[in-house]
Amino acid sequence: MARRLVDLSVPLMGGIASDPPGLGPQIDYVDHDTGARDFEKIFGIPVSKQLDGKGAAVERLVATTHSGTHMDAPWHYHPTMDNGKPAWRIDDIPLDWCMGPGVKLDFRHLPDGHVVTAAEVEAELARIGHDLQPGDIVLVNTRAGARYGQDDYVAAGCGMGREATLWLTARGMRVCGIDAWSWDPPLASQMDRIRETGDWSLFWEGHKAGAETIYCHMEKLGNLESLPATGFEVICFPVNVKSASAGWVRPVAVLED
Repeated sequence: MARRLVDLSVPLMGGIASDPPGLGPQIDYVDHDTGARDFEKIFGIPVSKQLDGKGAAVERLVATTHSGTHMDAPWHYHPTMDNGKPAWRIDDIPLDWCMGPGVKLDFRHLPDGHVVTAAEVEAELARIGHDLQPGDIVLVNTRAGARYGQDDYVAAGCGMGREATLWLTARGMRVCGIDAWSWDPPLASQMDRIRETGDWSLFWEGHKAGAETIYCHMEKLGNLESLPATGFEVICFPVNVKSASAGWVRPVAVLED
């Protein structure tokens, strides 16, 4: 039986609306000619003595650990987790959390800004015939996945609320992910609900559920529409950034064809 890998990341790119204004990455591409001149300055090797007069191409980035596809640690959500324990940073996350059976919840039909409830998660699991198990890595497919690189990406898709997040973690989920900009619904829709209700606890409620439980979520996933509902493994090790609130990740789904 052949094994197939599906890349679940999106490319880290500058110049697109991948984040709210001011939060997007900036990438400076340094070509081989510039690299040769840099080598001459740094190491004293003349450009003429380098192969074809070419040095090393490199990229210089100005980015947050939340740029591109990444995994959020509990420290990102709140200083404490699990009802008062010190919140873990990304370098505290057990690596065995980052490999496990994948489960895809297809919520592409839900409107932008919708807050997914526990009942909707239960209904989707029933539809796909899956009994959630501890260690399952839950991936949430929204309309936003098809909008990456477009101007409406940050405002696209539904998101996960406090109730749904706590329902999942109560059943042993520790790592999950979504193809939208945020695990929560888009920020503008959160603010609309707050203005309507006067309830400020609705702000970032899916993230803030991490103060009551313990879990990590990935954001800006890609290619979820190509996955089956179950029957695959997810591998998603975050980059080891010391004491950070997140780490970039290139998750893959492993399927047996």
